[in-house]
Amino acid sequence: MSHSQTFLFGIYPYIALTVFLLGSLIRFDREQYTWKSDSSQLLKRGQLRLGSNLFHVGVLFLFFGHFFGMLTPHFVYEPFMSAGAKQVLAMVSGGTAGALAFAGITLLLHRRLTEPRIRATSKFSDILVLWLLWLQLLLGLATIPLS
Repeated sequence: MSHSQTFLFGIYPYIALTVFLLGSLIRFDREQYTWKSDSSQLLKRGQLRLGSNLFHVGVLFLFFGHFFGMLTPHFVYEPFMSAGAKQVLAMVSGGTAGALAFAGITLLLHRRLTEPRIRATSKFSDILVLWLLWLQLLLGLATIPLS
């Protein structure tokens, strides 16, 4: 393995995880109230419940699917399925969960951009985070046909 591959796949993930954890702890300690977007539930409930439920169910499934999929050794699932079958299962279940999360974030983004009262009370960072999540889910779903 080359030095760049060793760094990118052997060292950099630990650096990124350390920065994420330490940065999160420091931000929580110093600026606790910057972790959330302002609630818009009281302004209009419209698409909030459906969009929020779809997004959160999809993202939780994706998180735990990636977590267990990446950390499960081959010998654990080999008696039950081949590596190819595991890949197909991951693509189908992950694609379904990704589609749910994408539909949910699209509803939430649409609600925040088109409802005048919600748009007026939204901060730039609220909208930016929704766009970034929307783009992240779109890019993740776009990789499925390439798998």
